[in-house]
Amino acid sequence: MTIQDALRADTRLGFHYFPDSLHYREVDLYAWMPEIKALGGSWLTLIAPNDRAIPEAFLRGLMREYIEPILHFQLPVDHPTDLDSLGLLLHAYADWGVRYVALYDRPNLRANWSPSAWVRSDLVERFLDVFIPAANLVQQVGLVPIFPPLEPGGDYWDTAFLRGALQGILRRGQNQLAENLILGAYAWVNKHALNWGAGGPERWPQARPYHTPEGQEDQRGFYVFDWYLAIAEAVLSASRPVILLGAGYNPASRVKRTVKLDLEQHARINQSIRMAMQDSTPVGAQPERGLFPVSTQVLACNYWLLAADAAAPERYLAWFQANGSTLPVVEAFKNKDELKNSSAAMQAISPSMRPIAHYLLLAPSGVPLQETLSGLMPWISENRPTIGFSIEEAALAARVTIHDGAEMFSEELINSLRSAGCTVQRLDGIGTSIAPSTASNQPLPM
Repeated sequence: MTIQDALRADTRLGFHYFPDSLHYREVDLYAWMPEIKALGGSWLTLIAPNDRAIPEAFLRGLMREYIEPILHFQLPVDHPTDLDSLGLLLHAYADWGVRYVALYDRPNLRANWSPSAWVRSDLVERFLDVFIPAANLVQQVGLVPIFPPLEPGGDYWDTAFLRGALQGILRRGQNQLAENLILGAYAWVNKHALNWGAGGPERWPQARPYHTPEGQEDQRGFYVFDWYLAIAEAVLSASRPVILLGAGYNPASRVKRTVKLDLEQHARINQSIRMAMQDSTPVGAQPERGLFPVSTQVLACNYWLLAADAAAPERYLAWFQANGSTLPVVEAFKNKDELKNSSAAMQAISPSMRPIAHYLLLAPSGVPLQETLSGLMPWISENRPTIGFSIEEAALAARVTIHDGAEMFSEELINSLRSAGCTVQRLDGIGTSIAPSTASNQPLPM
């Protein structure tokens, strides 16, 4: 692994992007990529439309900044998928460098089936009738299929559904699919403590589908993956990786309505999840702070929810609100005390070895971000910098350009960037007015 790769190490943390497929413009990319990176995200769940592709520029822009996209096709479960149309999309995504594709969503919920289809027998087998051809198509084009996340508990108990599905995949002779499959999961922390269900069925052997005896715990919590991993091991005789497509504090995962959100608890629980995901305690041991370790088989934990439009039912859980405000968890995740450590670590690294060649450091302002970026687009297109608000991230760059920050960024802070080995420059102008000298790659006036 190169130094660049080490510095860009996978955090195993990410976000579920908007709960729709309407925010894939280039301006959206430039607006959200810095925020995701400032929060420590390296994965992103994206809703993939069935009738059109997510723009190549959006996906490549994410991957260029080492953010791994997971495309979630929420296909209808009660009739066959148009494999020809799906294949065209999958081929394009494979050519662009996408790797992970999740198919369908919560097939264990009554609401996702027609009434007549739900009441018929062999629900799991009928789901496999549509899932297996689509998943095999994903494999054929070189992508990795993800078994759909199930509703924890659900109308059809999720652990029973998963066990039946994996058994059905083997029974149908789909051994290659079984070997390549990744398990999707929703890891909500609702009314239970964060550690609820940790350890899986080995620790809570009396828990059964639809029945959790008093004094026992089940899979309906953040540690749902411990239960899914145990099922995969039992059925497939091998563990399978898990991706948490949505996770975190969600008091109403099954109902699309606004409920009162305890903002302090939301921030505290999501921070605790981050600690658990980044804990190096060996599996099977309990760390001192009381959080159970997360298996290394959990590839990613994508928090629900990065952002949502003002009319979206899920809007109250969006970390970034439509009115421009943020939930307290955002500030909690943006650690502003690490510049000194980052600077010390970077001083010994030459500019050619730095993970970021050029960083455009933006200062918070009252101007909407889209408006600022729109005015800067000619300069951004020519210079191709990484864009963000993070001082810590800027310290990783060989060259830092500061925009609109004469008053916001102190000389002490700028000197600390220089001490970290960065070449620091300013855009010569106010707001989005760019001086002619910035049109070239020559050093900007200080």
